[in-house]
Amino acid sequence: MAMPAPRSTGLASMTGFARADGRHGPIAWAWEVKSVNGRGLDIRVRLALGAEHLEAQVRQACALWFKRGSISIQLAFDRADGQAKLRINRDVLNQLIALQEELRGRVDASPPRLEALLAVRGVVEAGDDPDDEAVGAARDTALLGSLNAALDQMAATRQEEGARLRGALIALIDEIARLASDAESAAAAQPAQVKARLQAQLNDLMGTVPLPSEDRLAQEVVLLAAKCDVREELDRLKAHVASARQMIDEGAAVGRRLDFLCQELNREANTICSKAAELSLTQTGLALKSAVEQFREQVQNVE
Repeated sequence: MAMPAPRSTGLASMTGFARADGRHGPIAWAWEVKSVNGRGLDIRVRLALGAEHLEAQVRQACALWFKRGSISIQLAFDRADGQAKLRINRDVLNQLIALQEELRGRVDASPPRLEALLAVRGVVEAGDDPDDEAVGAARDTALLGSLNAALDQMAATRQEEGARLRGALIALIDEIARLASDAESAAAAQPAQVKARLQAQLNDLMGTVPLPSEDRLAQEVVLLAAKCDVREELDRLKAHVASARQMIDEGAAVGRRLDFLCQELNREANTICSKAAELSLTQTGLALKSAVEQFREQVQNVE
C-alpha cells in the first residue's frame, strides 16, 4: 500500500506522542507512537502477533515523516471473539527442519524439540485462514491507514513544540547578537587601554631600568594590540548569527546543521575570551559563551 505523502513541515522538535485506533471485522487495534531526542533516526517497532509482515512498511512510513529522533511504534490487537487464530507457517518450519538435517553431520546437536521450533519467529502466525487473503489484505490497508493518521498526529505535536522552540531560539540568537555588539565596543577600546596600562607599568619602573623611546613604545603597543585583536572573530560570529537566523526561518530538519553551527559559535566565543586583554571584554566573552551553551541545549531538541 502506498502511504500518503507527509505534509510540509516547519521547525519541529523531536518529542511527541500519538495514538490511533481502528477496527476491521472482529479485530480492533491501537497504534501508539512515541518520539524522544536522538542523534539520528532510530525506529523501534513492536507489532502484534499476526502483523509482523508489516514491519518493513511501518519503518518506511515512519522514515517518510521524520528525519531525526528515537521513535517507538507499537501495535496492539483486541479481538472481539477473544481469541487469536494461530496457524503454522509450514514453509518456514520445513526450512528449519531441512537446515537441521543439512548441519547434522557437521554440528553435534540433538534433534530439535517442538517447543524450540515453535518459538522461532515466523513459525507460528496469527490471522485469517490462508484462503482468506482478501480479508488479510483489506485489514493491512486499514492498519497502515490508521498508522499514517498516528504519524500525522505526532508530526503535528512535534511542530507545536517546534513553534515554542523557535521562539526560544530566536530570543537566544538575539542575545548572542547583542553580546557580539557589546564585545565589538569593548574590543574597540582595547588598544588605548593596552597603551595606558603599558605606560603605567613603565612609570612604575622609572628610576630602576632605562625607559624605551617613544618609537619603541609605539611598536610594543602595536604588537600587544595585534595579539588581542578580535575583529575577525566578531565578523565570523556575526556571519554565524545570520546563518542561524536563516536556518530557523527555513525550518524543516535543520537540527544537525544548527548543532554544527553551535560548535562554530562556541569556538569564536572561546577565542574572544582568550584574546581579551581587559576585564569588560572578558566578562562579555563569558556571557557570550553562556548564551551559546543555552542555544546549543535548545538545539538538541530540534529535528
